[in-house]
Amino acid sequence: MQTHQHFQLRRLSDNLVYHFDRQRRPDQSLGYKRRDQDLWIIFLPAYGWVAVDEATGAITGRPWNPPLKEQSEEYPPEGEWVSKKGIKSHVYELKYIQE
Repeated sequence: MQTHQHFQLRRLSDNLVYHFDRQRRPDQSLGYKRRDQDLWIIFLPAYGWVAVDEATGAITGRPWNPPLKEQSEEYPPEGEWVSKKGIKSHVYELKYIQE
């Protein structure tokens, strides 16, 4: 049974893996925090699940598919994600991991 408590984002270009865990945010909403730094993937009603630079409010990553209307507010969708920070862009695969 899938619990959606932990996922990995694997960068397709070099197989670098980042791990995220479901946690309560300071505002009491649920999100997924990266294990090695204070980076969150959160649900925004206008955009769906996204990685956001909280200092600037800029969206730095999002799922390639599915579209917003097909996303669950409970957890991010598995599959391809894209990120962009400055001139760097990467494609990742999000996959839930049972631990």
